[in-house]
Amino acid sequence: MQKILIVEDEKAISGVLHSILSDELTDYEFVIAEDGLEGYKQIEKEDFALVISDIKMPKLSGTELLKQSMLLKPETTFIMISGHADIDSAVSCLKEGAYDFISKPIDINRLITSVKNALAKESLKLENKSLQTENKTLKKKVNKKYQMIGDSPALKKIQDMIEKVAASDARVLITGPNGAGKELVAHAIHNQSERARGPMIEVNCAAIPSELIESELFGHVKGSFTGAIKDKQGKFEQANGGTIFLDEIGDMSLIAQAKVLRALQESKVSPVGSDKEIKVDVRVIAATNKNMQKEIEEGKFREDLYHRLSVIEIYVPPLDERKEDISLLVDHFSGMIADEHGTAVKKFDNKAIEALKVLSWTGNIRELRNVVERLIILGGNTVSEEDVASFVRK
Repeated sequence: MQKILIVEDEKAISGVLHSILSDELTDYEFVIAEDGLEGYKQIEKEDFALVISDIKMPKLSGTELLKQSMLLKPETTFIMISGHADIDSAVSCLKEGAYDFISKPIDINRLITSVKNALAKESLKLENKSLQTENKTLKKKVNKKYQMIGDSPALKKIQDMIEKVAASDARVLITGPNGAGKELVAHAIHNQSERARGPMIEVNCAAIPSELIESELFGHVKGSFTGAIKDKQGKFEQANGGTIFLDEIGDMSLIAQAKVLRALQESKVSPVGSDKEIKVDVRVIAATNKNMQKEIEEGKFREDLYHRLSVIEIYVPPLDERKEDISLLVDHFSGMIADEHGTAVKKFDNKAIEALKVLSWTGNIRELRNVVERLIILGGNTVSEEDVASFVRK
């Protein structure tokens, strides 16, 4: 049961306060302190949902009690009681962090209203704290799945950038070769953002035929084209309140690019075959393995869309530029593969790791993962340099 502390040196007043408030607030336990020093000792011992304190008291004044308590437990909510001559002190207490002050003689209705409002505020604070803790836990769980492995300067630079941009809603364009980890960067941005509790919808623009990309992104209504047998919600609408990840955006047709540009400009989408406009609240993250400046020069990509998408640009380097991460990546993949296969984790000796570092990784991290799985299946009890030479062709 939560507790309310009454700090008052006049027993008659503390008795009246206790009697009235305990009738109104049956879910709370009351503690009475007879002076400021005793009140401070009670606050040191335990947390209170509310402290109601007189200002003029022996040993330690209510003003000093408030100041010292704010240093000790700044979340504590105070209501101060003041005589008419103590109004200046009461105002000073508000500046020090008190929620309210009540003048003597005490207006009982005013006191009850103030106490209930203060407790409602305290309850809301606790609820917000609980939600923040839950959100952090959620982020940690999700981040484990999409964690970025390595301690190379290149990776640390990317992680620093992610931390800075995640808090905003700025659009991000992730560039780099296939298999380098662009998808992981997109997920890391989403998972560390305020949108982490919302959906993250992925669209592989290269895998969708150009004639269907508009329907995929914005949806369609029944009968709008052959095969549209029912209404379909588009990816932008599905991502409402969250993030949409447009992977391989460089492969999107110019017609679809124009539609995406409009959606970004107006935060609205129109399903194929419909005049209806749907408002969407979506953060857009895009990725490509193409040289976008070259694509723009060749007329394959709209320059205005590029500038809309690349408010922040993050380059993910190939594995060949961060080979110092290979050892950690091998350990990570070994554990992951062991979990998938239900087997013990297989070790790689130091010479095997060094042999892997010498190789060129044109397929980047994705290729390394496949090679690690192959070596675990075909190699000895401990993967050796000889296993690398035998089962990895370069």
